[in-house]
Amino acid sequence: MDKIQKYKPADKMSDLICDNYSLLQVMSRFGLSLGFGDKTVKEVCQMNGVDYRTFLTVVNFVEEGYSRMNDDSDDISIPALVDYLRQSHIYFLDFSLPSIRRKLLDSIDYSEKEVVVLMLNFFDSYVSEVRKHMEYEEKTVFKYVDDLLHNQAPKNYQISTFSKHHDQISEKLTELKNIIIKYCPSNANNNLLNAALFDIFACEEALDSHCKVEDLIFVPAILKLERRVRHD
Repeated sequence: MDKIQKYKPADKMSDLICDNYSLLQVMSRFGLSLGFGDKTVKEVCQMNGVDYRTFLTVVNFVEEGYSRMNDDSDDISIPALVDYLRQSHIYFLDFSLPSIRRKLLDSIDYSEKEVVVLMLNFFDSYVSEVRKHMEYEEKTVFKYVDDLLHNQAPKNYQISTFSKHHDQISEKLTELKNIIIKYCPSNANNNLLNAALFDIFACEEALDSHCKVEDLIFVPAILKLERRVRHD
């Protein structure tokens, strides 16, 4: 790992969170809870059985927007990274997206049924696309990675065939935002609707970051593992 990374093992975890509160999501998906006092990043991770180097790789990527990984790096724990991605899936499918839908339902005026039906159908279609993509990763990609970790290299799959639909998912969310902004019933509860729209923007950013972690950290790490297993 590049030694000039912004966040380091000896930094206090509390300073890291106060510096960028969006990193709370990363911390949560690694299974780290609040209440760690003045302990360092390394101490908090080790207390919770989390590989601190993997945690810092993701944290610094989210903060800086690019990966510092290189071909010679062995700093990534693939099981820790897969756990992080799995927890991200749970967050989006079981918490974030259902919460947005509830806010939309609470905010809209049902007297204009055509717009309401269009908006909810579009949202549900979007969630279905996200679920389909994440279920593919759970059932196919992560299973393949588990085989590699057990020194097995199935001949019917390679990580290069990782079928992503990130751009399509992003485009759907942009269309949903435009529908809400331009055509939402005028009698909607503005406070609730704005809160839902704010959450949609935040969810879009979080999903984009999630996809980039997959593309720029996860896939390169698996390519390296794949080459090693197939060579052996």
